[in-house]
Amino acid sequence: MTEGTTMERDDGGSIARAIYILYLAGLLVGGITSIIGLVMAYVYRDGAPHWLRTHYHYQIRTFWIGLLYAFIGGITTFIFVGWFILVFWLFWYIIRCVKGLKLASEGSAVPNAATWLF
Repeated sequence: MTEGTTMERDDGGSIARAIYILYLAGLLVGGITSIIGLVMAYVYRDGAPHWLRTHYHYQIRTFWIGLLYAFIGGITTFIFVGWFILVFWLFWYIIRCVKGLKLASEGSAVPNAATWLF
């Protein structure tokens, strides 16, 4: 590949791992790094090897489903059940990111990237 003609794709999973870390950092800095990670997942998923595409798909779904859970939890906090939903969302989000980070570090595909759970 000649320099400047095409963008090199990451076959080692370092970008997928970076996205998981950005997602986790988003919990501490208000979500802006999660949005950056989402954009990166969309950009890098095309042309990636199959096992990495499963990670990018999983990351994109983690962001959007997590946003839905957080929104529902946020609007239902006034009836108290929302607090339980938000705690569930927090654990769900962390578990998905840690699971994905572990699989990406091993060079393994996400077994069921389309799941709503873990």
